[in-house]
Amino acid sequence: MFQVLTAQLIDAGACTQAEVVRAFGVPKISVARAVRRYREGGPAAFFKTRRGRRGGTVLTAEVLAAAQRLLDREAGRAAVAEELGVPADTLRKAIADGRLGEPPRRATTDKSTRSVQDAAAAEGLGTACTRVVERVLAAMGRLPGGAAPQFDRCLDVPYGGALCALPALVANGLLSGTDGWLNRLKGYYSAVQVLVLMGFMALCRIPTVEKLRGKAPGEFGRLLGLDRIPEVRCLRRKLSELAAGGAGERWAAELSRQWMQAAPDMLGYLYVDGHVRVYHGSQTAPPRRYISRQRLCLRGITDYWVNDALGLPLFVVEKTVDSGLLEALRTDIVPRLLRDVPGQPSEEQLRAAPCRCRFVLVFDREGYSPAFFRQMWEQHRVACITYHKHPRDPWPVAAFQPHTFTLPAGETVTLELAEMGSRVGSGRDTLWMREVRKLTDSGHQVSLIATAFDLPLTDLAARLFARWCQENFLKYMMQHFALDLLGEYGLADLPDTERVINPAWRDLTRRRNAATARLNHRRARFAALDLHPEPLADAVRVEQWQRHKAALLEEIEQFENQVQELGRTLRDTRHYLQWKDLTEEQKFQRLAPTRRQLLDAIRMIAYRAETAMIPFLLDAHTDPSAARTVLQDLFGAAADILPEPEQHHLRVRVHRSSRPAVDQRLQRLFGELNQTETLYPGTDLQLVYELVGEPVAKSENGITLPSAR
Repeated sequence: MFQVLTAQLIDAGACTQAEVVRAFGVPKISVARAVRRYREGGPAAFFKTRRGRRGGTVLTAEVLAAAQRLLDREAGRAAVAEELGVPADTLRKAIADGRLGEPPRRATTDKSTRSVQDAAAAEGLGTACTRVVERVLAAMGRLPGGAAPQFDRCLDVPYGGALCALPALVANGLLSGTDGWLNRLKGYYSAVQVLVLMGFMALCRIPTVEKLRGKAPGEFGRLLGLDRIPEVRCLRRKLSELAAGGAGERWAAELSRQWMQAAPDMLGYLYVDGHVRVYHGSQTAPPRRYISRQRLCLRGITDYWVNDALGLPLFVVEKTVDSGLLEALRTDIVPRLLRDVPGQPSEEQLRAAPCRCRFVLVFDREGYSPAFFRQMWEQHRVACITYHKHPRDPWPVAAFQPHTFTLPAGETVTLELAEMGSRVGSGRDTLWMREVRKLTDSGHQVSLIATAFDLPLTDLAARLFARWCQENFLKYMMQHFALDLLGEYGLADLPDTERVINPAWRDLTRRRNAATARLNHRRARFAALDLHPEPLADAVRVEQWQRHKAALLEEIEQFENQVQELGRTLRDTRHYLQWKDLTEEQKFQRLAPTRRQLLDAIRMIAYRAETAMIPFLLDAHTDPSAARTVLQDLFGAAADILPEPEQHHLRVRVHRSSRPAVDQRLQRLFGELNQTETLYPGTDLQLVYELVGEPVAKSENGITLPSAR
């Protein structure tokens, strides 16, 4: 406006250019230009719109889109400029012009800050109890469904890597119990949060609820979207409420059916084996069992595990009063399998194919019984494979031929095998079976028998010699998932109709066996005096020798009479009694199965989830055992939890390992997990996994973009 007025005065002759310069101190050239513009275009020349800005040549539309995505992930300006290869000043101008927008910075806490905050909350409701209003509402019964998950931006959360297993845990049925199989919970913590917590505990190798006392409750609560996890007594109570009234057993049965329906091809062969959980407490006195791994008879509970062809667990049958594997198969396992195994042949198909079976049971020598084999085949058309307990003379070496086949886990082996028919049993229990033998390098022949008449020779050998998958499962569960630990300390009474061994019969049997052992010892010593007599030099030595023999003969007669008397008494004593027939001194209680059945189901889910993640880590340098080690380190690793509500993402940024090769495998695993697009339970946040400092990927047109999720 100053230039317009001064130009008008000069053009009208009211003043000169020199007077304007002296009066206002402006440059002479500026005054001359204003006069010239006025004389050429008039006053309108000073108000013309400037020409539009030329489009950017560096920040193209594609680069702007990539920069905006990086800025949305709260990457710094310098990092974005370096990643996209543009000048930092150019990026700054684009943000100032509004072509790019920076999201508002949200508060991010580190471990030290959270520790101070959690400790300060102890002056109120308790350590890390920062969501006071919701806890008060829950105490008043006005928080139905429990507290909703709310995630804050947290760095270096311990055990944050366990979040990487959440898609696998959900896929294997961890949250299926909340659909009505498990009881509902009241209060601040929901059933979903308790189940997720127990799944994380199993994968993080935290064996019992009591071990949580040594963990920061607030840090573990960040994994659940809560301020803290339940206190130990509270968590025990929640688990009991979930499994009360047989709900834990029903949930485990439903999980078993779901797993069978999901993998029917793995159910043609089923492995059955027993495992004894040793009881070291003093509240009750369960019967003694022989523990083969310890070579001792100890008090405990026998669990019979059923696994599929790959060794994955299906269900477990608990026996406080154990009558052996055969009885468990007859009364508990086979009826359940006949009811739940999918894809069984119909009666018409079985009649049309006399050698066809419904499925095959594989077990060790404990289940050897020709009567049982006949019963399973004639009544149910269920085939059995086990080791021959009484093999006859060795077969000629010329009968063995090399056979190459693939085991269920994928290994290829070559064995020297031979097959012949064999009649086992005696009397009415006699049965014609297939007998297959393996010739070892030492010349020993391992014999197996089977009633699977329609299967190839190599299938019989592969299935029995692959029993190590179930043995490895039990060993791994004992070492890593605390299979032998008790879930609770409560007791329960046995039903009155439970059949137990008569304590009097057991005592008579023990006494007869002891007397028989002493009798055999005296007989051996008596025979040694006649077979290896000492030189008799004089009459005194002869007299001593005769007295020794007479004393032994008298002891032998006494023990023979004792054994006969105990045998007659034993024959007149009942072997089994009902529980109600025992005296109060003879009775014992069973360990309450409420929480234990629930925890066993969670352990099986955790094992199956870990196994499901292994294939994504395998390569030429990593076998399944090494892959499990990588997963164990991953579950215990720290991670950053970064919620992105605008994008509906929950970003889990795992800290890198000590080896680049492991990081490459983890990136491959994260890529597969991100494709599942799993939502965190109870939220609309999709889980996105990455490593700290993970580089962005190159697109086809050469523009750098964030890694595809």
